Amino acid sequence: MAPLDGVVQLQGDITHKVTADEIVAQFHGQKAQLVVSDGAPDVLGLHDLDEYLQAQLVLAGLNISLQILEDGGTFVAKLFRGKEVSLLYAQLRRFFSKVTCAKPKTSRNSSFESFVVCQHFHLPKDFVPDMERNLLDLRYNEEQEDEDTWYLSDVTAERGVCVDVVFMGAGDVFGYDADQSYPLDEEGSTATERAAEYVHQEPLQKPINPPYANALKKQQDKH
Repeated sequence: MAPLDGVVQLQGDITHKVTADEIVAQFHGQKAQLVVSDGAPDVLGLHDLDEYLQAQLVLAGLNISLQILEDGGTFVAKLFRGKEVSLLYAQLRRFFSKVTCAKPKTSRNSSFESFVVCQHFHLPKDFVPDMERNLLDLRYNEEQEDEDTWYLSDVTAERGVCVDVVFMGAGDVFGYDADQSYPLDEEGSTATERAAEYVHQEPLQKPINPPYANALKKQQDKH
């Protein structure tokens, strides 16, 4: 990632506690009020598998958030809505009193991508965050052990559980549709005026090391 003014960048593995410690150190021992996770795996086109991988990434983000998020804080993450999404909602509800599914206008309707907004963070009673605990493989009620008292909460995370989560469409309903193409407004203008008005803009920051760079270079070398 290219440097950004006013932004502190850390490179690390979110499944390692050392990364959480580095983040807290940047806040001088304080914890964050907001954690945003926009990560996503390489989509394979196999919806069930893509949904599962994305859910695991959300839970990995949740796991490190348990270390760095202050009480009452907010966690926002990208998710893929599929048939098992209620299980993910239930898992998130263990740590947040309010969970909302939001679909921004900029997100294509043809995509099952959405964002989960989790508010009012609070650790369950007797639960101690531990990066070594495999939070990504939560056991269900029939498998919980007596010493796992933190599993006993108002919301259970078991298969088939139904958790009511508000779905919210975000953005201007009269704005541009990300799934549509729109013609340029050329009525009453000359070619010179159009050339001056519609100018290609380079991105502020191109990808610094994209995986497709070699393929593009090979295509350019052919020409």
